[in-house]
Amino acid sequence: MKSNRKTARIVGVLLIACTAATIISMPFSSPILSKPDYLVKLAENEAQILLGTFFEFIWAVTCAGIAIWLYPILKKYHGALALGSVGLRIAEGVFVLVGTLSLLSLLTLSQEFVGSGAPAVSSFQASGTSLLAVRDWAHNVILLIGFNLGALLYYCVFYQSKLVPRWLSGWGIVGNVLSLIAIAYYASTHDLGLIHTLLNAPIAVQEMVFAVWLIVKGFNPSVTEAV
Repeated sequence: MKSNRKTARIVGVLLIACTAATIISMPFSSPILSKPDYLVKLAENEAQILLGTFFEFIWAVTCAGIAIWLYPILKKYHGALALGSVGLRIAEGVFVLVGTLSLLSLLTLSQEFVGSGAPAVSSFQASGTSLLAVRDWAHNVILLIGFNLGALLYYCVFYQSKLVPRWLSGWGIVGNVLSLIAIAYYASTHDLGLIHTLLNAPIAVQEMVFAVWLIVKGFNPSVTEAV
């Protein structure tokens, strides 16, 4: 009983930490990468970029940690879905780091660009465009597929087992489906505007409500004690 309560609290904290790290990491690099002279600006803001990558590392670790900590609980109710959620959320963390590595590579490229006096601007720009594309697809498409599918699997187990109220796990399932639609929308339009935001809003809110529920209420004791 106590171990289940501890697990619920840890997962709740990880959910909040993951969301916080994701949001905090964005302002460090996104405004710079959106500028046409990003190859100059990156080198000028090295400390800022490195701090951003630190938060991205926290993001990667915590997103994988959520499913890993949930696995011992959820495997009792559906081992295959529980294991699948772990694999997908670990994949999410890997692609967070792929995007982080591309950002660090861009920083190195920027430093070389500034230090060389830009004798071959086109070659630097071509490399920069390729690295930006890797980061864009890794962070805005692929890792989000891992997140949504991984979360969808464990919300299905939660819904089936009633470890948490069905309205909460059902909200998570609907939110993940809407977020997957948002990914498809972005992949075809590269638009991070209002439609994309509205499609992602339900799961963003649900994750925080879910985190608070786990910290305050934990798992349904009548379900955990029955196993």
